[in-house]
Formats: sequence, C-alpha cells, structure tokens
Amino acid sequence: MEVNELSVNAKGGTELMMERLYQSLDKDLLEQCQIIPSRVRDLDETKVRILWQHDLPGDPESEHLKNGGHDRFHKIVFVSNWQMQQYINHYNIPWSKCVVMQNAIMPIEPHEKPKDKIKLIYTPTPHRGLQILVPVFEKLCEEFDNIELDVYSSFKLYGWEQRDEPFKELFDRCKSHPKINYHGTVSNEELREALKSAHIFAYPSIWPETSCLCLLEAMSAGLICVHPNFAALSETASNWSYMYQWNENPSAHAGTFHMILSDAIKSIDDNNVQNKLDFQKSYINGFYNWEGRKHQWAALIRSLLDEPREFPKPTWVYRTT
Repeated sequence: MEVNELSVNAKGGTELMMERLYQSLDKDLLEQCQIIPSRVRDLDETKVRILWQHDLPGDPESEHLKNGGHDRFHKIVFVSNWQMQQYINHYNIPWSKCVVMQNAIMPIEPHEKPKDKIKLIYTPTPHRGLQILVPVFEKLCEEFDNIELDVYSSFKLYGWEQRDEPFKELFDRCKSHPKINYHGTVSNEELREALKSAHIFAYPSIWPETSCLCLLEAMSAGLICVHPNFAALSETASNWSYMYQWNENPSAHAGTFHMILSDAIKSIDDNNVQNKLDFQKSYINGFYNWEGRKHQWAALIRSLLDEPREFPKPTWVYRTT
C-alpha cells in the first residue's frame, strides 16, 4: 500500500478504501501494480501504475497531471463520473486513460430504529456544512420536542487536530445544547453502530464531494438523507434521498435545508417513506457493496497486466454530408 507523510495518521475515506482493497484482493495480483491514492510521491517504473484519485482537480496535489502528466500512469481511477469529468476538463486527460470505480461499503446489518425519539446525525468533517446544520437544528427544536442530534465531526480523523481550532466555538455550541451530542472523531465501527440508532442523515453540504462514504453508509442504514444536489452527491444518492437545490448563499441554503429537514422529520412514520427506505437500502447494499467492487478492481488490474491487443481497423465509413 502507498502511504505518504501527509496521510500516515489519517483514517478517512481514502485510507478506509485502500485498506479494504488490500484486504480483499489477491496479494500476487497487488504485487504487480502500484496503486497510489491521490498523492503521488515515488513511482515504480517496474510495475503497472494506477493513480486512484479521490481529490478535486484544483487540489495542489493534482497539479502534476498538467501538460501530459497523466502519461506516467497506466490508468487513473476516479470515484465518480462527476469527478472524472472535472479532471478531464481541467487537465485535458484522454477519456481512454480514465475509469470510474465508485466507492463501496460493507452493508449495515438489519436493525430496529428507536421509537421514543427522532435522531439526526452528522458525520462529515466540520468544514463541510456543520455551521449551517447547528443553527437550523436549534430552530427545529422550537418546532419539535422529540428530536436529537449526534455530531461526529473533527479533523482528528485526518490527524489534523490543529484545523479544529476555527470550529471550537461551533463545537462548544454543540456541547452546550441539551439536544446535541458532540462525539468528535470515532472509529468507523463505532460510527456504523451510531447509524443504527439514527433516523435522518442531515448534511447541508457546502463542500464539493467527489463521492461520499458518509452518505452511502447512512443510506445503507436506512436513514432519510437530506442534502443538496451539489457536486457528486446527486450521483452518489441515485435519487433515493431528500435532495434539494444547492444555493451558494448560506442564508438561502439554510432556509431551504430547514424546510426539507422539517418535512423529513414529519414523514418519519409514513408507510410510503419507510417502503422507499427499504428499497434505498437494498439498492445501496447491492450496487455499492464492496464484495462486488473488489471483483471489478481485480478485473481492471488483470486487464492492465495483459499484453495489449490489436483490433482490426473499422471498415465502415461515416457520412459527412
């Protein structure tokens, strides 16, 4: 596994995906290739080189792809079609150099939700929308007396505790509210257990996600997921969620989020909503299941290890008039 000095202490989605990949695939197969998660340091010219891109094209760590830098890799793997097309447009990468291998999860086990309260949950890092969620939730507490919010959010997830400092006041605001439980960073196992007791994934995203493991796990856990149609979130959610139009104005965004979140709270016990959540869970557990994705990864690596095949030139002629 490729690990560099910027991610050695991180336990985020990229690291989780790399860990699962290396646990799942045949070791002899993996030894023949170099899979690099986003941040390139040293390249092994003796192996098939796969860049597994998780970042945004504007990230400084992606600048090496300028001026044909993509030629150093046999294939660049992206985690969503939205992300791939952003990179193609930004760096003029040939489509043939790219492939989309969407992220995957281990499905959340069947479980019963609590009946005595409605629990909302927020699990991304704080800069992705927590500053919109907290005041909206405070307002919702004036309308509903049976709601509670669990916040699992900190840059400690990436080993960057110092980046929590600008959010200290927001964290303190969470800790002082009687209906908000602030948990900071916990393991993925603990987070998955927390999703089992939650009803609504509340994510007013202001960060352009290239994919969203938090959303996938929440959908697998049967949560109503409330979020905007920003970046790759619409592709990830596949139309199963309570999705709304994103707005660059924070006040307008908060207003729309409040309205949709209020509707979600009111509809928790609706039979049609519960039936849709069952279908949502089945879809996510099937399409985004790591058991299926690991076979796609194996097939990709084998195709890159095979000798290139020559195909006959097409004999048809395109009409130009």
